[in-house]
Amino acid sequence: MTEAVASAETVVLPQPFGEGFAADPYAVYARLRAEGSVHRVALPDGAPVWLVTHEADVRAGLADGRFSVDKRHSRGGFKGFSLPPALDANLLNIGPEDHLRLRRLVAQGFTPRHVEGMRTAVQAAVDAFADRLVARLEAEGTADVVAEFARPLPLKVIGDLLAVPEEEYGRFAGWIGSMLLPGSGEELAGAVRSVHGYLVELVAARRAAPGDDILSGLIAARDSGDRLGEDELVSLAFLILMAGSENVQHLISGGLLTLLTHGLERPELLPEAVEELFRYAVPNHTAIRRFPTEPVEIGGVRIPAGDTVLFSIASAHRDPARYPDPDRFDPGRADKAHLALGHGVHYCLGAPLARTQVTLALGTLLRRLPGLRPAVPVRELEWSTTFRFRALRALPVTA
Repeated sequence: MTEAVASAETVVLPQPFGEGFAADPYAVYARLRAEGSVHRVALPDGAPVWLVTHEADVRAGLADGRFSVDKRHSRGGFKGFSLPPALDANLLNIGPEDHLRLRRLVAQGFTPRHVEGMRTAVQAAVDAFADRLVARLEAEGTADVVAEFARPLPLKVIGDLLAVPEEEYGRFAGWIGSMLLPGSGEELAGAVRSVHGYLVELVAARRAAPGDDILSGLIAARDSGDRLGEDELVSLAFLILMAGSENVQHLISGGLLTLLTHGLERPELLPEAVEELFRYAVPNHTAIRRFPTEPVEIGGVRIPAGDTVLFSIASAHRDPARYPDPDRFDPGRADKAHLALGHGVHYCLGAPLARTQVTLALGTLLRRLPGLRPAVPVRELEWSTTFRFRALRALPVTA
């Protein structure tokens, strides 16, 4: 068993998330896994974290209740987005009792049965944005799948769930982009203020004129004296919009690229191939940070209480100890038990909706555009890469 023997103030920690990571993160994960499962490293801002890379330890850690998402268990060093309370009281930041309470309140909108009832509406949205993509291709010969299809589709689907006016989608998407990849501290702070103000106004508007949407239902629970606080209400709306739009966008664009570059342009391979896409092309490289509530041994390393721990989903998905030939995209892979949608109590509430959107989106594109292919060499595609996620900035295609 290994213990930390010196503080981050006296030791220069390795920083694996540099230029080489952006070029090929999976090579970095492979090197780390070969050296061991648990590593004391520094984030780009210098903050010390424990990075867990082996699949068995990532899976076990995500289900271990001693690893809390509640920042009150942090003993320092964690900065995050510095969200105000009205955005921070969401399912990714609170303890078990509050998490279960909030999850029960919002879960009714994301059950498999409810999502199946949304299937016709989701397909209509897919068709509308596919029409836009096809029109651009016919007019110009090339089109950007991200801008024309992958980004607006989940914003439309989640926006309809919350009854967000469609003309507001672009503004919200811009703010989330600035939060995830800010050019400066001022840009980050401005995006947080804008998101916060917008959602407070949205809640007020929906309270004045409720409808048949998830947000109206949550407001009714709040105003009828149920166990939902005002900050929790706004935070839930924030989480649903951000997680429901960003993650699906990147799964669609990265998934399509994977299919096109592996000669799997046949829509009949879906939805079986979608589960392998979740493993192979997962955009979220690390799960939400955790803080041990007591000293915990994992992967032979004793992690002190309160330290920041990152479980690397992307590394786990390429671990040969779990997945044979893990760098190969294989829709027929027998073991499809991925971690892309979480594990344990924090398993993604929106998993059925995410699967439905990705399956319908990719299937529709492959059927309507059987000759679809990247319009530039794959090596020239630009990616946004951080320790948190990796996503295509654009995906120009031609048919």
